[in-house]
This record gives sequence, structure tokens and C-alpha cells, in this order.
Amino acid sequence: MENSEIFDVAIIGGGIVGAATLYKLQKRNPDLKIALIEKEKELAAHQTGHNSGVIHSGLYYKPGSLKAKNCVQGRHELVAFAKEHNVDHDVCGKVVVATKESELPFMDKIFENGLANNTEGIEKISGEQVKEHEPFVESIGGIWVPCTGIIDFVGATKKMAEVAIGSSSNSKTILGEAVIGIENGDGCHHVVTDKQIIKTKKMIFCAGLQADRMAKKDGVKLKEKVVGFRGDYYELTEQAKHKVKNLIYPVPNPDFPFLGVHFTRMTNGETECGPNAVFTFKREGYTKTAFNFKDTANALSYAGTWKLFFGNMKFGINEYRRAFSKKLFLKTLQTMVPSLTMDDIKPGRAGVRALLLGADGDTRDDFRIEHTDDSIHVLNAPSPAATASLAIGEYIAEMAEEKFNLKTAEA
Repeated sequence: MENSEIFDVAIIGGGIVGAATLYKLQKRNPDLKIALIEKEKELAAHQTGHNSGVIHSGLYYKPGSLKAKNCVQGRHELVAFAKEHNVDHDVCGKVVVATKESELPFMDKIFENGLANNTEGIEKISGEQVKEHEPFVESIGGIWVPCTGIIDFVGATKKMAEVAIGSSSNSKTILGEAVIGIENGDGCHHVVTDKQIIKTKKMIFCAGLQADRMAKKDGVKLKEKVVGFRGDYYELTEQAKHKVKNLIYPVPNPDFPFLGVHFTRMTNGETECGPNAVFTFKREGYTKTAFNFKDTANALSYAGTWKLFFGNMKFGINEYRRAFSKKLFLKTLQTMVPSLTMDDIKPGRAGVRALLLGADGDTRDDFRIEHTDDSIHVLNAPSPAATASLAIGEYIAEMAEEKFNLKTAEA
């Protein structure tokens, strides 16, 4: 079915980055007619709805990187948005703890990063001071990060879209329609979904786990591929919840591209432990046995996947063993909270992270946003993209105004 109306901009992907882009672009340009297209029946159904729910501080990211700048700016904006629109959140603070001497040099490095990134209020603390925040943690020292928090990212996503659409009678969200092709015609682009053809002058792709495939549909020549990594969580049982007050993180291993297993009190009252990081055989698969032939063949036929595997062989084997062993998962948790027992944890949910992987196995760590004449592609938006979403949305809105020659509200 072909729709006769023509949108100024179509945003493909209804995760938090897509919703934040809609919110920012509409706020800056009230007269724009924007469509937000999401293949699922609800917004935030994939990475946004399966992440750890943490408002990140900006501690880990290379000073001057897009991650560092957008995380700190985005955090302030996200907290202000949550306050204004009654989105569940709590700026409760976290501790990053060292449990052995070999971790201290890297702990010092991320502390210096935090200072360079204007992560306000951070301080180095002793093992005894860690206990003032988290009494059940055994450590030799740590970093207190008071500006870290927790939030309902699904609620935030839906609220951003609701506020944006509520401010414009011309814009709309289109749910439950998968984009299967992009065609040109009639002086505009035809976004072909499995239900209709949506006409638009410009396009912004915030497709997360499908970012590389959407880029290909739009004719973008991309050397890298998205490879998915599943993260499994456990939850603390009722009897153990008192052992974690807020958030407890390890000092991340600089040789591994993930932050490591941590404890997170969620806005719904649960406390999660995780995630690990294992290769997933389905990009949008949230169980240990989820499998998709196309996704698997796509990833395992790519040299970059194997280079990442071989470069992280020891870590990868340990992560896989832990994915299928509650005992090993518990052992990892006990490095920070030794009093935890098998009865204190129960299996929880899982999430999948999209990594844009180079052919050399490089995880393309920073945010990556590129444009063509008529489209913008968010090609890589790993953590802390949810925290940084409003800053990323602003960045994309500014890029769209410049590259698409949009008339801004101020003009």
C-alpha cells in the first residue's frame, strides 16, 4: 500500500536514540513532519529495553571522544528530562572497586579519565570507605561516583516520543512495521515496510542491531559489520537484596571490550548481577539457545569476528563457561561480595549488544554517525548511548539541519 502523504524526515528505529532524535529534531523544528518507524509493536523493544538501566557517569571513556562528551552532557539532560516528565529514576551513586593490587593502576587511569571528562564529585576511597557505601563489599579501595544513577529507559523512550508527537499534529509514530527496502522516486524516498510505502524527503537511521543492514539497504558501502554479544543477568533473591544498596562495579580489564559483571539496583526494586558477554547466534535473541541462521552465517563468515575471538580467546572461553554455570557466575560475583551464596542468586533476563566490528577485529569503540546527501546513519552506538541519547539526538538534529538544509525554529 502506498501512502500519499510525504514526511520531511523519517526516523527508522524506535529505540532510545531514535526517540531522542525525534524529540530533539521536533523541538528545534516544530513545523517539521516527522515519522518514527519501529518494526516492533512497542518502542524500546531491543537494546534499550534489555540494558542494565544505568545512568552512566562518563568515567570510562577516552577524553575528547564522542562517548565522553555526549555521556556527560546527555546524563545531565536525561536526569532533567526524567525529573520534568516523572520518569522513574534515582541518582544514587556507585562504587567502582579494586579487589587486587594489579587493578590499582587501571583504577587510577579511569579516575583521571573521570576528572578529564568532568565527572563531578568523584573521589578515591579506601576499602573501609567503600564499606560505608556498600557494607558487604570486600576491596582494597575504590572510586565513589555520586552522579551515577538508575532509570527506566523504556519509560524514558516512550515519554520522549510522546512529548515530541504531542507537540506536532503532523508527526507520528508508526509501530509494528519492519523496513524491508529503500527506493527512490517522485522526488523523494520510498521507505518500504512490510505493510506500506512511506514517502519521505530525508531519512535518519537509528537501527541498533540492524544498523549495518539498514545502511546497505540505503546504498551505503560499509566495510564493517555489526556483531551481537549477549549478556546474561542473574538477580538477587529476596534474602540477599540487603547485600547490595545501589551499584557496585569492578575495575574493568583494559584488554577486554566490556565493563565486566556488576551489581545494579533497578528502578523496579530488583537487583541484577551481570552481564557477561558471549557471542550470540541471533542478533535479537534473548535466550541461551536462540539461533538465527542468517545472523550466525553473517557473523561467522566475517574475518573480523574471528580476529576478535582469537584476540580475546581466554576471556571468551571464560565468558562462555560462566554463561552456562551458575557456580562460575557466582564465583565472579564473590570477588566483590564474598558472602553471596548459590541461594542468593537466580537466573534473570538477557540483553544483546551491537558492536560495529572492523575486519581487523577492532570493536570501533566510539560512537559513529555518518551521512549521505539525504540520510544520516547511526552506525555504532554502544554503551553509554542510552545515557547519552539526548545529547546524541541534539548532535543528529544539528547535523540534519546543516546537511539537509532544514529550516530551524530559530531561523
